[in-house]
Amino acid sequence: MTLYLRPVRFVDTPVGLDDGSVVRLAGGMQWFAAYEVVDGTGRRTLGIADTVALGDRAALLHARITAPRAPWTCGARTLRFDQPLVAGILNVTPDSFSDGGRHVDDPAGATAAGVGMLAAGAALVDLGGESTRPGAAAVWEGDEIARIVPAIERLAAGGALVSIDTRKAGVMAAALAAGAGIVNDVSALLWDDRALDVVAQAGCPVVLMHSPDPKGGGHGRVAYADVVGEVFDWLEARIDAVVAAGIGRARIMVDPGIGFGKSLADNLALVNGLAAFHGLGCPIMLGASRKRMIGALAGEAAVDARLGGSIALALKGAEAGVQMLRVHDVAETVQALKVWRGWRDRALAG
Repeated sequence: MTLYLRPVRFVDTPVGLDDGSVVRLAGGMQWFAAYEVVDGTGRRTLGIADTVALGDRAALLHARITAPRAPWTCGARTLRFDQPLVAGILNVTPDSFSDGGRHVDDPAGATAAGVGMLAAGAALVDLGGESTRPGAAAVWEGDEIARIVPAIERLAAGGALVSIDTRKAGVMAAALAAGAGIVNDVSALLWDDRALDVVAQAGCPVVLMHSPDPKGGGHGRVAYADVVGEVFDWLEARIDAVVAAGIGRARIMVDPGIGFGKSLADNLALVNGLAAFHGLGCPIMLGASRKRMIGALAGEAAVDARLGGSIALALKGAEAGVQMLRVHDVAETVQALKVWRGWRDRALAG
């Protein structure tokens, strides 16, 4: 395991603390005063200035953790990452775990649902035409394209920013041609050997998600000694490979892959360790909405009865400085974030 730093000891406001004892997290609304240092020797907490003695690796991580994230320009739309944003989940599949079948073969209905998400405060619509739940059947590329293109064309024509949730290069290319502006790939551009070239040539932003078996669907289970550190190392290596292929680091977002090949204990550790992923120097996406971990913690609540848990996880993400929350319940999440933003604004005012 390589060394990583997790920001800790968050403070309500930096007002009156101009001695360098607190720093801003990734250009966002959170300030912190110390790091949990994790390496081969264990874990310890150090003040920010004390990490200088840890060498070049710690200096690099500190620089990444504190640097503001560059905005994404996607056509006429710009995403700024100085506060948490919401991506609304829109599935046009018959079998997705939460809302499968609701909008399949109904481009007009899917478009109306996407417009509703945007009206409720979503920054973008994340559209998918293939379920990635455990055990889901593979979808032929042509069928996936036929599902997603009509809705993307309608949404893009109305000025919506759409990300395409797919592992397939052909689907990515068709979606981008139809007006999508972002690629969101649960396999981190590893499932399809052509995907990296498609994204690099398009120059569009991309979301890289961790899973232990991206070629096999993402749900293979492994035993982690330290899930946060191992996911961090995997994503860091994947970012380096994607950058080497011609995709700028400033156009990459990372997702730790909650629920993909991870136990409940693993998922909880990742949620608690979210702030460490700022050390990758990229915006972070959290996709925990309605996931199995909520049911496991809440009396096996059904998928459509997990709103409370989804909101709790979204706010946990906001507290950790996550820039993008991928959710099913847009209006409720946006309302929760507005309240969170209100108390953060008041605290920052001193």
